[in-house]
Amino acid sequence: MDLKSLIRDIPDFPKSGILFRDITTLLRDPNGLRYTIDFLTQKCTDSGLKVDYVIGIESRGFIIGSPLAYKLGAGFIPVRKKGKLPAAVYSVEYELEYGTDCLEVHQDALQLTSRVLIVDDLIATGGTAKATAELVQNIGCELVGFGFIIELRDLQGRKHLPDVPIISLLEY
Repeated sequence: MDLKSLIRDIPDFPKSGILFRDITTLLRDPNGLRYTIDFLTQKCTDSGLKVDYVIGIESRGFIIGSPLAYKLGAGFIPVRKKGKLPAAVYSVEYELEYGTDCLEVHQDALQLTSRVLIVDDLIATGGTAKATAELVQNIGCELVGFGFIIELRDLQGRKHLPDVPIISLLEY
């Protein structure tokens, strides 16, 4: 299946000069969505990843992470932006182009030494994925890999990530 044909390009979003890769058109296509989850599952299996939990990064990582966790026989854990989770949290601050942001996970979400796969729809500069990896590792879990639908290769996000398998289905 040609997944790229299901991705909509939106020029100048969210600001001038950015070409946004919109996966909502992929998600609305039943065959495209099924293929994407099955393909990502197969790549994780082929890579030998043993996963206890799939962590989805807010918000599109939730959409991909939940069915992927189901297919891998793992639990799903959301990582959210600051102030969105109702119980005690672990948090990590990270740098943005202009300022900082914060990600959080419930303190009771992960057990020590759990094997974790982090997923999101897209990796660009790698900042959010890197911060999520730091959060997971600070808790004492084993990061086994990353999974993305899209990788923007020119932004070299993977060079900022830990040395674990990085699976991306499409490259631009």
